[in-house]
Amino acid sequence: MFTRVVELISKQGKARELSSTINDKIVPILKKQAGFVDEIVLVSDAPGERTASPRFSTSVREETLWLQTTWKRFVQHTKAGTAVTSQV
Repeated sequence: MFTRVVELISKQGKARELSSTINDKIVPILKKQAGFVDEIVLVSDAPGERTASPRFSTSVREETLWLQTTWKRFVQHTKAGTAVTSQV
């Protein structure tokens, strides 16, 4: 099992919306990929509007494939709700 955490800083007041976007638009894409196990979205109640999204895959190889094939889509879908560029 391999875990990669994507941390996002959302625009003020957009953290919950960003969480919904990940669950509604990104996770369905990920479910179609080989090796994908699960993704959860954690939203902080503390100031700073931080959102963390750990993804679970069967191997590092599958995660590398995700970076090559899906990362750009992830950034596009979450761009409207983030204050800075998303980083892995």
